[in-house]
Amino acid sequence: MSQSETDSTIPIEVLYCTHHGWLHSWLRRSVGCSHQAADIAQDTFVRLLLRQQPVSDSAPRALLARIARGLMIDHWRRDVLERSYLDAIAQLPTPSHPSPEVRYEALQCLERISQLLDGLKPAVREAFLLYQLGGLNYQQVALELGVSSRTVERHVASALVHCYHLYVEDMQ
Repeated sequence: MSQSETDSTIPIEVLYCTHHGWLHSWLRRSVGCSHQAADIAQDTFVRLLLRQQPVSDSAPRALLARIARGLMIDHWRRDVLERSYLDAIAQLPTPSHPSPEVRYEALQCLERISQLLDGLKPAVREAFLLYQLGGLNYQQVALELGVSSRTVERHVASALVHCYHLYVEDMQ
């Protein structure tokens, strides 16, 4: 009999009751804030519910920790984006500060762009950002990265296709 045949599954309610306290404590030590730890713990269980797959009783804490670790990384990335955006706004003259609604929308857009770019290989992401945001042409990007212009074209095209596919998925 294989290991997968001997494993049983844990209902999400039992998993929550059994491991929520442990997960919250683990997260609190990692993020240093009980409230953020509680939010991430809840989001971890929401992810489990949304994936609609049975949870094996062989290593439930490892699964919870893996999901929570990814959510922590997302949280930290969001914090860095928000701080950078707020720092940039602070450099503007006070009358030019955007409204809270505009700031929220801008942060949502920045977060989505960050998520889209996360799926790219580092060289592709760098070429794409230098071309799209750095204002460089293919040849300048190629010189900056030490690759051919043709490679830069392929990287930028690959990034655009990647972003387009993710955008189309979101629209469906």
